[in-house]
Amino acid sequence: MDLSKIKAVAFDVDGILTDGGILAMPDGDLLRVFDSKDAFGIRMARMKGIIPAIITGGSSESIAHRMVMVGVAREDIYLHSRYKLEDFQDFCQRHNLQPEEVMYFGDDLPDIDVLKACGCAVAPADAVPEVKEVADIVSPFNGGKGCVRHAMELLLKSRGEWILDSGVYKKMF
Repeated sequence: MDLSKIKAVAFDVDGILTDGGILAMPDGDLLRVFDSKDAFGIRMARMKGIIPAIITGGSSESIAHRMVMVGVAREDIYLHSRYKLEDFQDFCQRHNLQPEEVMYFGDDLPDIDVLKACGCAVAPADAVPEVKEVADIVSPFNGGKGCVRHAMELLLKSRGEWILDSGVYKKMF
């Protein structure tokens, strides 16, 4: 696995950016809790030119709203994804990326095809065994509890880019 080739990152949501817990509201909305340090990791990657994407089976617009806040372009948010590999391929095609230039985060069976296709497969500590078997990196942190931040630090530190430029941060976010 060569992290220097990574130009983009793509994430499942439930079990990656959240702990997988979902609170169902009486109006039908589904609420999730996102970790702010994971979000900052995405922002750091975005500031360094890495393109972020979301590929999730979740369909709540609150997911899209939160992800736009952390720097994911709306057109790179795939909600209600039922065959994630197709959405992954669409993302790669639209950004002229090779699959091996993308780091993908997944935790459950629907993620396996993408984890096998991408350049760097990342799983949280609490991923299902089948996902851990195909992962290049198994974070010591659970989903929604630092997994994303951990891998973003690994990626950016491997390039000497884990340095906050407050001026750029203020302009972008």
